[in-house]
Amino acid sequence: MIICPNCHHKEFPGALFCSECGARLISLDYLTTQSIQKTTSDILDESKLGSKPEILKSGTSTQQPEQNAELALFVIDSKQTLQLAGRTEFTLGRIAEGQPILPDVDLSPFEAYAQGVSRLHAALKVHNERVAIMDLGSSNGTRVNGQKIVPHVDYPINQGDIIALGKLKIQVVLR
Repeated sequence: MIICPNCHHKEFPGALFCSECGARLISLDYLTTQSIQKTTSDILDESKLGSKPEILKSGTSTQQPEQNAELALFVIDSKQTLQLAGRTEFTLGRIAEGQPILPDVDLSPFEAYAQGVSRLHAALKVHNERVAIMDLGSSNGTRVNGQKIVPHVDYPINQGDIIALGKLKIQVVLR
């Protein structure tokens, strides 16, 4: 059994989060991510976001990096942008009745259940100019630009990358 360092609740081996208080049970300090570098051509024109959003090409450049990445998610099918701020880690998923641990970003309004999004599907981590995604052991998997990622491992993501949580496609917007 694993003992939660926060509330001392007992969990089965292999648990990543405490089912009682939601605290992380394993340390991921040994994992590293790559730096993201942006150019002005990678930044969305804000006037286009409100009226006619467009899908950007993914990739990185070699210009001077920003100090702190500002993160937003553009839900492609609904053409809505979700601004993420105030934290360095965000869990993505959907809310279901009786769920003890809720995701930071609720994708339920985007037909998340029908699209195959798990309750706690993935986590986005922001550290300075680096952003990474980790699948949290979801049922239908997570893809970055069409490539399925291995659960519980951080993968660097860049401006314009398309992440798929099950079948729900979301574009990463970094500023």
